[in-house]
Amino acid sequence: MYSPVSKASTKLFIINYSLLKMEKITERHKKISRYAKALSHPVRVYILEFLSQESCCFSGDLDKVLPIARSTLSQHLKELKKAGLIKGSIEYPKIRYCLNTENWEEAKKIFSNLFV
Repeated sequence: MYSPVSKASTKLFIINYSLLKMEKITERHKKISRYAKALSHPVRVYILEFLSQESCCFSGDLDKVLPIARSTLSQHLKELKKAGLIKGSIEYPKIRYCLNTENWEEAKKIFSNLFV
């Protein structure tokens, strides 16, 4: 026989169980995920390598060394910036990009300790 109380109790149990499971996902896990997503494309890895060898560069400099469309480069830079691995500042009419050294060092530390 159908009982609305038991269905409501079941829903409440599922919600509470889901919340309990989500509490295990920490800010550290979220940071690792954000950095990993930013590093998940070879062009973005190349951009980070390039910026680690230069103090900073303009998007036009990257446009000259990468065989991709400017709009594609812009999307890759956006992902790296969103993850906090690079910083961009407008120096009209160009945008200057640099590594966010604090977050870059944190990402390297997190990944080196991830599987220890």
